[in-house]
Amino acid sequence: MGTTYTRWGKSTCQTNGTELVYSGLTAGSHFTHTGAAANYLCLTKSPLWNKYDDAEQNGANVYGAEYELDYRSTQYFFGPGIAGQDPPCAVCRTRRSSVMMIPGRNQCLDGWTLEYHGYLSGGSYTQTAATEFVCLDAEPEVILGGSANNNGKLFYLSEVRCGSSSLCPPYINGRELTCVVCSR
Repeated sequence: MGTTYTRWGKSTCQTNGTELVYSGLTAGSHFTHTGAAANYLCLTKSPLWNKYDDAEQNGANVYGAEYELDYRSTQYFFGPGIAGQDPPCAVCRTRRSSVMMIPGRNQCLDGWTLEYHGYLSGGSYTQTAATEFVCLDAEPEVILGGSANNNGKLFYLSEVRCGSSSLCPPYINGRELTCVVCSR
C-alpha cells in the first residue's frame, strides 16, 4: 500500500516514513507556446531511450523550468539568489494510502500527516501557455549550474484576486496563497 507525490523545489523527501523514489529535474512546456501541455514534469536524471531521431521535430517540446520570481518575492519569501534558478523536484512515496494538496493552508487537517508546505505556484496569467497549480516548497533549493535564465516552464507565486466572487472574505486581495501536502 502507499501512494506517491511530487515535492516541487526540493530534491529530498520528508523523514516521516516517506521514501525518495527519485530526485529529478523540473520541466514542462514553454511558457509562450499555445497548445502546450499544462502540467509540470519531474524528469529523472537517468533517462533511457528507445528509438530516436536527434533532428528537432514539431511536437510536444519539453523545456527546463525556472523560478520566475520578482525581486520582492525572492527577498521576502525565499531570500536572495533564487530568481532565475532552476528548481529540482523529488518523487516521494509514502506508506499512507492518500495524499492531497490543500491550497490556502500551511497546516494539515486533523488526522493527516504533513509531507511539506509552501506557496501555491503556477504560470503567469499574462503568458500564453496554460499551467497547473502546484505546491512549491517553502524552502526551495536550486540546481547547481542552473542559472542561465533560459525560461521554459516557469514558477510564479499565486495571489488572490477579489472581485465579484465569494472568495473575499475570508481571502485577502493580493495576498500570496500558501499550500500544504498531506497524507493519511
